[in-house]
Amino acid sequence: MPALLNLEKVEVRYGGIRAVKGIDLTVNEGEMACIVGANGAGKTTTLKAVAGLLEPAAGSITYAGKSIAGVRSFALVRQGLALVPEGRGVFGQLTVAENLAMGAYVRDDEHAVAEDRERMLGLFPRLKERYQQSAGTMSGGEQQMLAIARALMSRPRLLLLDEPSMGLAPLIVEKIFETIAAVARTGVTILLVEQNARMALETCQRAYVMESGEITLTGPARDLLDDPQVRAAYLGE
Repeated sequence: MPALLNLEKVEVRYGGIRAVKGIDLTVNEGEMACIVGANGAGKTTTLKAVAGLLEPAAGSITYAGKSIAGVRSFALVRQGLALVPEGRGVFGQLTVAENLAMGAYVRDDEHAVAEDRERMLGLFPRLKERYQQSAGTMSGGEQQMLAIARALMSRPRLLLLDEPSMGLAPLIVEKIFETIAAVARTGVTILLVEQNARMALETCQRAYVMESGEITLTGPARDLLDDPQVRAAYLGE
């Protein structure tokens, strides 16, 4: 499988603080990969650098064979790279319908947009029930569903997900992960950042463990799920 996303020696700074310390990371076309680690490990910072929200201080980020380090996020959306941010980030004053329309703002194929909107409502039936409801009045789980659906409306080739389980009840987390896996089966490449290491490792194919801004372990997700070091540090065993 060819690499769709490749990071080499990427470093990200906040002032004098090195939040990401020269990491290497690869996500192949059609793969579902995850970065797991404790809060403050540098996971979100890494996603922001890939999504064009932060400019790396050093290293290279290549997407679809082209360098994207320093490319602005709105330009990357047009190239098929979409981010679902931590905390969901839905437009609270807008309805579900309007949020979905915002997700398709880079597109002008109205017929296909309408088809995708119906596909999203099939993938997330709760959104169909809440279609004309303001997003800010919905539950956290419903907002997470909407955030993912809105990102998918741009027809991404690579979907970045930042902490999709945060603040959600266990049953809702299970449903969210089932849906993410279903999205991956349609051919969308996914890079997921997640504190819920067990769910991430059970769902993804490749995994990276991040600690203090560095990648400390990498390999098939199932192998890391059985790794004693990972089990002790992240699975409470």
